[in-house]
Amino acid sequence: TAEQIRSLFDRIAPVYDPLNQWLSLGQHRIWKQMAVKWSGAQRGDTCLDLCCGSGDIAQLLARQVGPTGCVIGVDFSAAQLAIARQRSVPVQWVEADALALPFPDNYFQAATMGYGLRNLVNIPQGLRELHRVLRLGARAAILDFNRSPDAIVSAFQQWYLNTIVVPVAQQMGFQADYAYLLPSLERFPTGAEQVTLAKQCGFTAAVHYPIAGGTMGMLVVTK
Repeated sequence: TAEQIRSLFDRIAPVYDPLNQWLSLGQHRIWKQMAVKWSGAQRGDTCLDLCCGSGDIAQLLARQVGPTGCVIGVDFSAAQLAIARQRSVPVQWVEADALALPFPDNYFQAATMGYGLRNLVNIPQGLRELHRVLRLGARAAILDFNRSPDAIVSAFQQWYLNTIVVPVAQQMGFQADYAYLLPSLERFPTGAEQVTLAKQCGFTAAVHYPIAGGTMGMLVVTK
Protein backbone atom coordinates (compact mmCIF):
# COMPACT_ATOMS: atom_id res chain seq x y z
CA THR A 1 0.00 0.00 0.00
CA ALA A 2 0.99 3.65 -0.33
CA GLU A 3 1.23 3.93 3.46
CA GLN A 4 3.68 1.01 3.64
CA ILE A 5 5.84 2.56 0.90
CA ARG A 6 5.81 5.96 2.63
CA SER A 7 6.86 4.46 5.98
CA LEU A 8 9.58 2.45 4.26
CA PHE A 9 11.11 5.57 2.68
CA ASP A 10 10.79 7.41 6.00
CA ARG A 11 12.78 4.60 7.68
CA ILE A 12 15.58 4.35 5.09
CA ALA A 13 16.00 8.15 4.73
CA PRO A 14 19.13 8.33 6.95
CA VAL A 15 21.05 5.78 4.82
CA TYR A 16 19.46 6.42 1.42
CA ASP A 17 22.16 8.66 -0.11
CA PRO A 18 25.30 6.87 1.12
CA LEU A 19 23.85 3.48 0.24
CA ASN A 20 22.90 4.55 -3.31
CA GLN A 21 26.38 5.99 -3.79
CA TRP A 22 28.06 2.79 -2.64
CA LEU A 23 25.73 0.31 -4.37
CA SER A 24 25.93 2.03 -7.76
CA LEU A 25 29.69 2.67 -7.44
CA GLY A 26 28.86 6.34 -7.87
CA GLN A 27 27.20 5.71 -11.24
CA HIS A 28 23.77 6.92 -10.05
CA ARG A 29 25.08 10.50 -10.27
CA ILE A 30 25.74 10.07 -13.99
CA TRP A 31 22.30 8.56 -14.59
CA LYS A 32 20.62 11.40 -12.70
CA GLN A 33 22.57 13.98 -14.71
CA MET A 34 21.30 12.22 -17.85
CA ALA A 35 17.72 12.56 -16.56
CA VAL A 36 18.17 16.32 -16.15
CA LYS A 37 19.65 16.61 -19.65
CA TRP A 38 16.91 14.50 -21.28
CA SER A 39 14.17 16.46 -19.51
CA GLY A 40 15.13 19.39 -21.74
CA ALA A 41 15.17 21.81 -18.78
CA GLN A 42 16.54 25.22 -19.80
CA ARG A 43 17.67 28.38 -18.00
CA GLY A 44 14.71 30.16 -16.46
CA ASP A 45 12.34 27.16 -16.67
CA THR A 46 9.86 26.12 -14.00
CA CYS A 47 10.61 22.43 -13.33
CA LEU A 48 9.28 19.56 -11.25
CA ASP A 49 11.29 16.80 -9.61
CA LEU A 50 8.73 14.16 -8.71
CA CYS A 51 9.38 11.61 -5.93
CA CYS A 52 12.42 13.76 -5.16
CA GLY A 53 13.56 11.79 -2.11
CA SER A 54 16.60 13.46 -0.55
CA GLY A 55 16.72 15.97 -3.39
CA ASP A 56 19.82 15.15 -5.44
CA ILE A 57 18.12 15.38 -8.85
CA ALA A 58 16.31 18.58 -7.79
CA GLN A 59 19.72 20.01 -6.92
CA LEU A 60 21.01 19.19 -10.42
CA LEU A 61 17.86 20.71 -11.94
CA ALA A 62 18.33 23.89 -9.90
CA ARG A 63 21.84 24.29 -11.34
CA GLN A 64 20.46 23.73 -14.83
CA VAL A 65 17.66 26.33 -14.64
CA GLY A 66 19.80 28.91 -12.83
CA PRO A 67 18.72 31.78 -10.59
CA THR A 68 15.90 32.85 -12.95
CA GLY A 69 14.39 29.36 -12.93
CA CYS A 70 12.25 27.56 -10.35
CA VAL A 71 12.46 23.95 -9.18
CA ILE A 72 9.84 22.25 -7.02
CA GLY A 73 10.76 18.93 -5.40
CA VAL A 74 7.80 16.74 -4.41
CA ASP A 75 7.78 13.66 -2.20
CA PHE A 76 5.32 12.06 0.20
CA SER A 77 8.03 11.01 2.67
CA ALA A 78 8.50 13.70 5.32
CA ALA A 79 11.78 12.12 6.47
CA GLN A 80 13.26 12.25 2.96
CA LEU A 81 12.17 15.90 2.59
CA ALA A 82 13.77 16.75 5.94
CA ILE A 83 17.12 15.63 4.48
CA ALA A 84 16.40 17.46 1.19
CA ARG A 85 15.79 20.70 3.09
CA GLN A 86 19.35 20.56 4.44
CA ARG A 87 20.66 21.17 0.90
CA SER A 88 21.81 24.70 0.19
CA VAL A 89 19.91 24.98 -3.09
CA PRO A 90 17.00 27.23 -4.09
CA VAL A 91 14.40 24.45 -4.37
CA GLN A 92 10.83 24.54 -3.03
CA TRP A 93 10.21 21.27 -1.19
CA VAL A 94 6.58 20.12 -1.14
CA GLU A 95 5.14 17.13 0.72
CA ALA A 96 2.52 15.70 -1.62
CA ASP A 97 1.34 12.52 -3.34
CA ALA A 98 2.44 11.95 -6.95
CA LEU A 99 -1.04 10.58 -7.68
CA ALA A 100 -2.74 13.86 -6.70
CA LEU A 101 -0.39 16.78 -7.34
CA PRO A 102 -1.27 20.19 -5.84
CA PHE A 103 -0.43 22.12 -9.01
CA PRO A 104 -2.54 23.61 -11.79
CA ASP A 105 -2.72 22.15 -15.30
CA ASN A 106 0.06 23.02 -17.79
CA TYR A 107 2.36 24.41 -15.09
CA PHE A 108 5.85 22.92 -15.63
CA GLN A 109 8.24 23.25 -18.57
CA ALA A 110 10.20 20.10 -17.68
CA ALA A 111 10.12 17.29 -15.13
CA THR A 112 12.28 14.50 -13.75
CA MET A 113 11.58 11.44 -11.62
CA GLY A 114 14.26 9.16 -10.17
CA TYR A 115 13.30 5.74 -8.82
CA GLY A 116 9.74 6.83 -8.12
CA LEU A 117 7.61 5.32 -10.89
CA ARG A 118 8.22 1.74 -9.70
CA ASN A 119 6.98 2.67 -6.22
CA LEU A 120 3.66 4.24 -7.28
CA VAL A 121 0.69 2.11 -6.28
CA ASN A 122 -1.04 3.23 -9.50
CA ILE A 123 1.47 3.88 -12.31
CA PRO A 124 -1.11 5.01 -14.95
CA GLN A 125 -2.57 7.52 -12.47
CA GLY A 126 0.92 8.84 -11.77
CA LEU A 127 1.60 9.26 -15.48
CA ARG A 128 -1.75 11.00 -16.01
CA GLU A 129 -0.98 13.47 -13.19
CA LEU A 130 2.48 14.14 -14.64
CA HIS A 131 0.90 14.74 -18.07
CA ARG A 132 -1.66 17.10 -16.55
CA VAL A 133 0.86 19.41 -14.86
CA LEU A 134 3.26 19.61 -17.83
CA ARG A 135 2.92 22.31 -20.46
CA LEU A 136 2.24 21.38 -24.07
CA GLY A 137 5.49 20.21 -25.67
CA ALA A 138 7.23 19.74 -22.30
CA ARG A 139 9.33 16.66 -21.59
CA ALA A 140 9.84 14.47 -18.54
CA ALA A 141 12.71 12.03 -17.98
CA ILE A 142 11.92 9.10 -15.68
CA LEU A 143 14.87 7.07 -14.37
CA ASP A 144 14.37 3.67 -12.74
CA PHE A 145 15.49 0.09 -12.73
CA ASN A 146 14.89 -1.66 -16.05
CA ARG A 147 12.95 -4.92 -16.17
CA SER A 148 14.95 -6.33 -19.03
CA PRO A 149 13.67 -9.06 -21.38
CA ASP A 150 17.29 -10.27 -21.50
CA ALA A 151 17.68 -13.32 -19.23
CA ILE A 152 21.36 -12.55 -18.56
CA VAL A 153 20.60 -8.97 -17.44
CA SER A 154 17.73 -10.20 -15.25
CA ALA A 155 19.94 -12.87 -13.68
CA PHE A 156 22.63 -10.27 -12.97
CA GLN A 157 20.09 -7.92 -11.35
CA GLN A 158 18.78 -10.74 -9.18
CA TRP A 159 22.31 -11.73 -8.12
CA TYR A 160 23.28 -8.10 -7.48
CA LEU A 161 20.23 -7.33 -5.34
CA ASN A 162 20.37 -10.59 -3.35
CA THR A 163 24.17 -10.83 -2.96
CA ILE A 164 25.23 -7.21 -2.59
CA VAL A 165 22.33 -4.81 -1.93
CA VAL A 166 20.39 -6.73 0.72
CA PRO A 167 23.45 -7.88 2.76
CA VAL A 168 24.84 -4.32 2.82
CA ALA A 169 21.43 -3.00 3.86
CA GLN A 170 21.29 -5.77 6.49
CA GLN A 171 24.56 -4.55 8.02
CA MET A 172 22.91 -1.15 8.41
CA GLY A 173 19.81 -2.71 9.94
CA PHE A 174 17.58 -2.27 6.89
CA GLN A 175 17.46 -5.76 5.34
CA ALA A 176 13.67 -6.04 5.23
CA ASP A 177 13.34 -2.56 3.74
CA TYR A 178 15.73 -3.27 0.86
CA ALA A 179 14.50 -6.83 0.29
CA TYR A 180 11.43 -5.24 -1.35
CA LEU A 181 13.53 -4.14 -4.36
CA LEU A 182 13.42 -7.45 -6.25
CA PRO A 183 9.64 -8.01 -5.94
CA SER A 184 9.02 -4.37 -6.90
CA LEU A 185 11.20 -4.86 -10.00
CA GLU A 186 9.37 -8.08 -10.94
CA ARG A 187 6.05 -6.19 -10.90
CA PHE A 188 7.42 -3.20 -12.82
CA PRO A 189 6.34 -2.77 -16.48
CA THR A 190 9.02 -3.42 -19.10
CA GLY A 191 10.31 -0.49 -21.15
CA ALA A 192 7.95 -1.33 -24.02
CA GLU A 193 5.00 -1.54 -21.60
CA GLN A 194 5.95 1.83 -20.09
CA VAL A 195 5.93 3.41 -23.57
CA THR A 196 2.44 1.98 -24.23
CA LEU A 197 1.20 3.19 -20.83
CA ALA A 198 2.60 6.69 -21.38
CA LYS A 199 0.84 7.01 -24.73
CA GLN A 200 -2.42 5.72 -23.23
CA CYS A 201 -2.06 8.43 -20.56
CA GLY A 202 -1.94 11.17 -23.20
CA PHE A 203 1.75 11.69 -24.01
CA THR A 204 2.32 12.36 -27.71
CA ALA A 205 5.74 10.72 -27.68
CA ALA A 206 7.45 8.21 -25.40
CA VAL A 207 10.81 6.45 -25.75
CA HIS A 208 12.45 4.05 -23.29
CA TYR A 209 16.23 3.88 -23.25
CA PRO A 210 17.99 0.98 -21.51
CA ILE A 211 21.14 2.32 -19.81
CA ALA A 212 23.90 0.86 -17.63
CA GLY A 213 24.01 -2.37 -19.63
CA GLY A 214 20.22 -2.69 -19.51
CA THR A 215 20.07 -2.77 -15.70
CA MET A 216 18.58 0.74 -15.58
CA GLY A 217 16.13 2.50 -17.88
CA MET A 218 15.09 6.04 -18.80
CA LEU A 219 11.55 6.72 -20.02
CA VAL A 220 11.45 10.07 -21.86
CA VAL A 221 7.92 11.36 -22.48
CA THR A 222 6.64 14.44 -24.30
CA LYS A 223 3.26 16.11 -23.82
